[in-house]
Amino acid sequence: MSGTTEDYTVLVVDDEPDYPGLVAERLEAEDPRLTVKTGSSIEDGLEIIESDSIDCVISDYDFPVGDGIEFLREVRSVDENLPFLLLTGRGSEGIASEAIGAGVTDYFKKRQFPEQYPVLANRVVNAATTYRRELELERRRQELETYEHMLHSMLESAALYDESYRFTFVNQNLADWYGRPREELLGKRSSLIPKVRENRDGDPFEELWNGTREKVTGTLEGEFPNQGEAVLEFNFSPVEIEGEVEALLGVTRDVTKQHRNKQELQRAFEEYQELFNGMNDTAWVLSEDGEILSVNEAAVETLGYSREELRSMSPANFDPTMTAEDVQALIDRLPDDQTQVFETVHETAAGQEIPVEISSSLVTYQGEPAVLSIGRDISARKKRERRLEEFASVVSHDLRNPLNVAQGRLEMLKEEVESDHLGEIEAAHSQMEDLIDDLLTSAGETDPIAKTSVDLQGIVERAWAGVETEAATLDVEVDRTVRADEDQLRRLFENLLRNAVEHVGEDVHVRIGELPKGFYLEDDGPGIPDGDRQAVFDSGFSTAADGTGFGLSILRQITEAHDWSVEIRDGELGGTRFEITGVEFLDSGG
Repeated sequence: MSGTTEDYTVLVVDDEPDYPGLVAERLEAEDPRLTVKTGSSIEDGLEIIESDSIDCVISDYDFPVGDGIEFLREVRSVDENLPFLLLTGRGSEGIASEAIGAGVTDYFKKRQFPEQYPVLANRVVNAATTYRRELELERRRQELETYEHMLHSMLESAALYDESYRFTFVNQNLADWYGRPREELLGKRSSLIPKVRENRDGDPFEELWNGTREKVTGTLEGEFPNQGEAVLEFNFSPVEIEGEVEALLGVTRDVTKQHRNKQELQRAFEEYQELFNGMNDTAWVLSEDGEILSVNEAAVETLGYSREELRSMSPANFDPTMTAEDVQALIDRLPDDQTQVFETVHETAAGQEIPVEISSSLVTYQGEPAVLSIGRDISARKKRERRLEEFASVVSHDLRNPLNVAQGRLEMLKEEVESDHLGEIEAAHSQMEDLIDDLLTSAGETDPIAKTSVDLQGIVERAWAGVETEAATLDVEVDRTVRADEDQLRRLFENLLRNAVEHVGEDVHVRIGELPKGFYLEDDGPGIPDGDRQAVFDSGFSTAADGTGFGLSILRQITEAHDWSVEIRDGELGGTRFEITGVEFLDSGG
C-alpha cells in the first residue's frame, strides 16, 4: 500500500441489498484510510457524486435500469478524471472490452472475492492518490495561469523562474526589454540573479526557495544584454501554491533614466547651493506658510544668527516693520510669473537696522511650491537719496529765491530800457526755472500719484498749450479715457512735446496715436541712434544746447509710478516713437 497519510472517500454502488455494505466493511477493514459510502442505483450514485467529495467509484455492472457502462459515462460527464472500478459477476470479455473503451479505471470479477479485497483496496488507494495528485497539479497549473495572466497585464517587466533560475514565463515587457521574442527566453538563465547574488552575503534566493525569506529587493547597476549599462529596481518573491514554493516571481523596472535624472538633479542642487551661498545678498527660501526652509551664508553673516536659529524663525522676527500676518499676506499676493519688490528693514541680532529691498518670486524647492526672497542692502542708496533730498531742498529754496529776485528786477528793467539782451536774459531765467522744476521732480519732490479718470485728448491739448511750439504741428489720433494722475500725465506729455521741439526744430510735426494697451508719441525728426536709446532716460543726458537733460528721465519716473512701460522705436513719420504701454483704459474705445 501507498505510504500516504491522506484519507479517501469511496462510493460503492450495487443493487444487491447486502453487497454494498459488505464491500464497504471489507475495504474499511483492509485500509483505515478508506471511508465508504453506498448506493443502490445509478441515480443514487450520481446524486452522491454531485453532493459529496468522492475520490473513487466502485460500481456493479448489472442494474434493473441501465448498466455500469452507462453509469461510467454519466460519471465521466460530471468528472472525466474520477477513478471508476467496475465489478461484474458475468466476466464477459465483451463487457470488459466495452468498459475499457469507455475509460474504466479497473475491472474486477465478483467471483474472485473475497480473496482479492486486499488487492481491491490497494487499487482504490492508488487510483484515488493519483486522482488527488492530478487535481492538485491542475489546481497549481490554473493558479500559475492566473499568475501569468496577471504578469502579462503588468506595466513592469516580470518573469517566473525555476530552481535553476531559468525563465519558465516572461511577460511581453521583459521580452521587449531584452529585445527578443518571449519563446526564445523560456528556458534561458537569468542574467540579473547572478549579479544580485554577487552583491549579497550568503544566498538570498536559496532562502526564498526554502521559505525562510519573503522577498529580495534592491537596485542594481550593471551591463545587461541588448541594454548596455542600465540601472534596475528588482523585487523577487516566492510563488507558493498550497504551502509549497512552485517558482520565483521577479519584477523589475528600468530606472536608468530616473537614476541619471536624479544624479543630474543632485549636481544641479549642489550648483544651486554653491550659487545660493555664494551670493552677496541675503537669500532665503520660505514655505507657503511663511516657514524658513533654507538660508544662505550671507543671511547668516549679515543678520548674526546661526543657520539653525534662522530656520526656526519667521521673517517677522527680524523685520520690526512686519507681523507674521503681514508676511503671510505678502506670500498670498505673490504673482505666479512676476517678481514682488518692496522695501523694508531688517534688524540684526546685535540690534542694528539695515534698510533692504526684497525681491520675492515663486519657485519649486524640493518638489514643493516655495518663495525665494533676495534681500539687498540699500543703505548706500538710502544715504544718496537723503543727500538728494537735501540738495533738492537747497535748489527749491536757496536757488529759487534769487531767481525770483532776478526775474522781478528784469521786469522793472524792461520798463526803463529797451534792449535785445533783455529777451536773452528772460530766456535764460526761463531755462533756469525749468531746470529747477526738473531737478525737483528728478529728486522725488513730487506728490504721490492720485489716479483718476483722465481724458487723454484733453490732457494732450493742455500740454501742447504749455509748450512753446512756434511753427510745430500736432495730430491727435486717440480719444480715450485712461486711469492716471492728471498732473503727472500732463507733465509726461509736456516733456515729450518739449523734447520733440528741442531736438527736431520749431517746425517739427508730432503725432499721438493709440496702441492696444496704451498710446504713442512720434515725430518726423532724425530719430535717436540705437546706442543712445537707453541713455536718453538717464538724468542729465541731452543733445540740445538749451535742454536740461532731465525731461526723459522724468518721463521714465512718471511711467514707473503708474506701473507703465516706455520703449523707444522707429516711428512711421521717420523719427522717434515713444510707446507707453500697460495703460488702463476706462472706456471701450471706438
